Amino acid sequence: MTLQQALERRRSVRHYVDSPIDADTVRQCLRLAQLAPSSSNMQLYEFYHITDAAVLKQLAEACLGQKAAATAPQMVVFVTRQDLHRSRAQTVLDFERGNIQRNSPPEKQAKRIQAEEGYRNKLMPFVYARCFGLLGAFRTMLVWSIGLFRPMMRDVSEADMRIVVHKSCGLAAQTFMLAMAEAGYDTCPMEGLDSCRVKRILNLPRGAEINMIVACGIQKEGHGIWGERYRLPFDEVYRHI
Repeated sequence: MTLQQALERRRSVRHYVDSPIDADTVRQCLRLAQLAPSSSNMQLYEFYHITDAAVLKQLAEACLGQKAAATAPQMVVFVTRQDLHRSRAQTVLDFERGNIQRNSPPEKQAKRIQAEEGYRNKLMPFVYARCFGLLGAFRTMLVWSIGLFRPMMRDVSEADMRIVVHKSCGLAAQTFMLAMAEAGYDTCPMEGLDSCRVKRILNLPRGAEINMIVACGIQKEGHGIWGERYRLPFDEVYRHI
């Protein structure tokens, strides 16, 4: 299946047949989801692959009884973990030290490792840390001051960084759904849900947030898709400069 075929096949399917799907295939599609771009390669997300019938029933209720959730034989909950920014930064740094040693010219390795250490040990904790909006306000004032004299990334408030984390998680979720389409399975991304109940069902810590839940299965013939796909005329969204 080509990428175009996978994109055209993928639809939000809201009713599934009452038959199991292969959990190993879903797991492999989640492995492929990890190949999606992630801001600063921080990968501040987790994938909860749900196959247990009792948990699926609880999640269906937390998803407000949506047909996609009620009939899905499996679900994947995409969770953001901004609270893990320090450990994830350290993990990437450990990899990058070896990566630089393996792939950079010897005379440039020390300088590149030093730059990477500063980025992961200082900058990442600074931009991802949260404290009731206070750290974000300080970061915003700082970058706007610097921005008076040179180009500068401005969107560094705590709300801005939360969006960054959710965007990276959303890219992984979209990659997963395309991989599932290529594997012959159907999906439906769901945002209409009680996030507090979902977190309680999965026993998630306070710092975790629900990005979306993706129902997985095989479309019930004649059901599940609400008519023809509609997209705005391309000229309404395309701007060529």
